Amino acid sequence: MPKWYDRRDFVFVEFCVEDSKDVHVQFDKSKFEFSCVSRRDKYYNDIELFGEIDPKQSKHSRTDRSVQCCLQKAEVGKPWPRLTKEKAKMMNNMGGDDLPDFDGAEEVSYVYYFLMISLKFTR
Repeated sequence: MPKWYDRRDFVFVEFCVEDSKDVHVQFDKSKFEFSCVSRRDKYYNDIELFGEIDPKQSKHSRTDRSVQCCLQKAEVGKPWPRLTKEKAKMMNNMGGDDLPDFDGAEEVSYVYYFLMISLKFTR
């Protein structure tokens, strides 16, 4: 199960898969697809999202321990109470309440900025 948290401009999703290979992430307006292979298992998730995203501005990054996805919200500022369209409790929210969210037109999400400079995201 992925972990996720909601910010003003972005939704972050993390798939905790060690030593992942053949990572495939496909972003669409109202869903995204994730698949990869680890040493022991194959993983596949097709997630219908609560809200819409901008597929061209959404990115993902692979590390030795996980695959992180940064989903750019289509409707900035609208909170997501859950990750999925369906109301069933499916995934744990990672929180993120301790992370700053800046107000104003010159906002650059601290979390997004940190991820972009510390990880090599691909589309």
